[in-house]
Amino acid sequence: MIGNWYSRRMEAWESKLCNAATNRVVRPFEWGLDWLETWPEARRLPRNGHDPENYIRVINELALSDSAEFFNYQKPTEFQFDGEWVSFPSPVQSPVVANNTMRLRFFPAKPMRGLKQGPTKKAVVVLPHWNSSPHQHVALCQGFQKLGIASVRVSLPYHDDRMPPELERADYAVSSNIGRTLDATRQAVLDVRASIDWLETQGFNEFAIVGTSLGSCYAFLASSHDERIRVNVFNHCAAYFADVVWTGVSTQHIKESLETNISLESLRKVWDALNPSHYMDKFAALPKKSLFIYTRYDTTFLPEYSKIAVDHIKARKLDYRVVVLPCGHYTMGESPFKFIDGYHICSFVKRHL
Repeated sequence: MIGNWYSRRMEAWESKLCNAATNRVVRPFEWGLDWLETWPEARRLPRNGHDPENYIRVINELALSDSAEFFNYQKPTEFQFDGEWVSFPSPVQSPVVANNTMRLRFFPAKPMRGLKQGPTKKAVVVLPHWNSSPHQHVALCQGFQKLGIASVRVSLPYHDDRMPPELERADYAVSSNIGRTLDATRQAVLDVRASIDWLETQGFNEFAIVGTSLGSCYAFLASSHDERIRVNVFNHCAAYFADVVWTGVSTQHIKESLETNISLESLRKVWDALNPSHYMDKFAALPKKSLFIYTRYDTTFLPEYSKIAVDHIKARKLDYRVVVLPCGHYTMGESPFKFIDGYHICSFVKRHL
């Protein structure tokens, strides 16, 4: 009885928090082929008589066959740093001008009381959740500061100052535009790797990454392709991209547009290159320590998809830890769960970085 009461209360709380946002927009379905034109795969195979869906499927197959090329980039050299904010050209130049400048907020390590220490060489890259506001995840970075660890908070594609003026939400990061969602994810991964390049110019040489929700997906793809990232925290984890969008309560406005134009089976194929499940072997090939966090009452990242991700990790006998919190996706950001979550994240990073 207590379990049923708690479950119902948590589901009601989740629903209330989710429905607090009243500015979700059902946008038209688009294949978005123009967003793929600069990819190395599209240059190798220009569209020639392919129908849109089949062409995007083939491009995904090419990306998966050589993901090192897909997530390759030219390191930026034009870094600007004012002591708190870092900016540089994103390795991906999208059609949205505001999105093309990458932004980081830097949080230097603070000396821990009673300890004498030189400049730390450790840093954490923090990736917020989808539709995060600029002040969110700052407390986590400040927590790392107090532990003597520097960090950078990443502005995800189409978030913060990178959001075009016509938007109220970061709709271009994940949407019913197939190609744009692919391109935004690829851009996020390359932005993360370029952020580590900047940290290296500042003398850092040991790196952790913490990604939450959509940021967790980005973090896994980045870590799978960058051996510099040795400590990982995936805060809300899932094995599949399309399935999460299709089933999550937060993305039902996107599904509303998708389902009249494409089936879930087909959506999986055109977003195949975004699935963390495809990069498990690459991830396993690199020396890493990882914490996977998910919640029991999640209606955005359904727990079944989190469990599949963990099963992949278990099967490969990696160095990992799993934490399951008794809350949901939105309630993880509420008291007391946000403090419990923060404790697990900070203690894991402090212990292993």
